[in-house]
Amino acid sequence: MTSSTSSLFHVAAEVAAAVAAGRPVVALETTLVTHGLPQPEGVRVAAALEDAVRAHGAIPATIGILDGTVRVGITRPELERLAAAAHPVKVNLGNFAAEVAAGGCGSTTVAATMFAAWQAGIRVFATGGIGGVHRGVGDTGDVSADLTALARYPVAVVCAGAKAILDLPRTVEMLEMLGVPVLGMGTAEFPAFYRRESGLRVDRRCDTVADVARVIRTHIHLGFTSGLVVANPVPEADALPKDVHDSALGTALLEAADVSGRDVTPYLLDRMRALTGGASVKANEALLLNNARVAADLAVALAGSSSPCD
Repeated sequence: MTSSTSSLFHVAAEVAAAVAAGRPVVALETTLVTHGLPQPEGVRVAAALEDAVRAHGAIPATIGILDGTVRVGITRPELERLAAAAHPVKVNLGNFAAEVAAGGCGSTTVAATMFAAWQAGIRVFATGGIGGVHRGVGDTGDVSADLTALARYPVAVVCAGAKAILDLPRTVEMLEMLGVPVLGMGTAEFPAFYRRESGLRVDRRCDTVADVARVIRTHIHLGFTSGLVVANPVPEADALPKDVHDSALGTALLEAADVSGRDVTPYLLDRMRALTGGASVKANEALLLNNARVAADLAVALAGSSSPCD
């Protein structure tokens, strides 16, 4: 982080000390608090994710924007304040600077969290699912900035694949086009968020966190500057049954025909919650916690050695 950007960031002392000492740190986003989960579940789950990261030996760094300052390691009162905002801004790469300049408050998407984590020296990030290419992209041109961020910032993103509401084949194809490695954590298939399988292949299956860490270190030592996707499927016991998933998703997509832009994803996630009787929220929480645990283990493994050959 340069001196010119540091004035716009507030990195919690615990996080700054851990980064400086090379200890394991995991970035966490805040869009799940304001847009991904209903309240008060959002704040409760965010706290549970931090607890899971700590339990696995890493320091959590939840990221958000308050009063025009990027907070890396947001406190619980700050998180509750963000969650209670009447109209919280969903901050992406495109509106990031404008929100900071206006002294505003907002939650960070995957792309915005990757950027802030990279600026703060954090190289592992846990989220639910990445954004990607939206269905009907030929008519709308709607492609998530998450893909741009993955191509630009060298952060390993532990996720349950991409959100199921997306065009998964085109999303995987674009990741390949952008040169973003997709590593399957114990799987050869790209996960489909609420479902473990999509029928799409990952670039490399890794059966242990040590295997993933070895690939990431080699990626960095070779001089690549992109991020990496660590595709970690939702636990089998928590995955939505295929018939429930397909029926709810089909209905939600039909109902979302007139929704556009940044409203599409939260709308569809809310409809999935209603159409599955809350089962999608339970699956979402389970995969988030699973990703936080794996991300912490990965951060610990990466902190343990700098050699790509270990």
